[in-house]
Amino acid sequence: QVQLVESGGGLVQPGGSLRLSCAASGSIFSINAMGWYRQAPGKERELVASSTSGGSTNYADSVKGRFTISRDNTKNTVWLQMNSLKPEDTAVYYCNAALRPFDTAVLQDYWGQGTQVTVSS
Repeated sequence: QVQLVESGGGLVQPGGSLRLSCAASGSIFSINAMGWYRQAPGKERELVASSTSGGSTNYADSVKGRFTISRDNTKNTVWLQMNSLKPEDTAVYYCNAALRPFDTAVLQDYWGQGTQVTVSS
């Protein structure tokens, strides 16, 4: 029932910007946290940014000062504003949510399908 729908990926030049969005839909009781991960070919998946229900945010060192995560709890939506993009930001970006489905009390991780971000001149 629950799914995460991502959008906003694409091809941009170095120094450009992209804004990713992710909306959690379905029968959801609560969401503890939402965030973004990325995985480049040949590399491990890494946390890019996360946002808890209490408003705390966390960023990977490689994106601090360039990326901003924001969240609208009323819409179960999270965004990732990516500025000053670098070629090394090229990866598949995945939305993640730690949430409790409405019909259970069990905290579960859900993942989006991934969206490709390519930074190249």
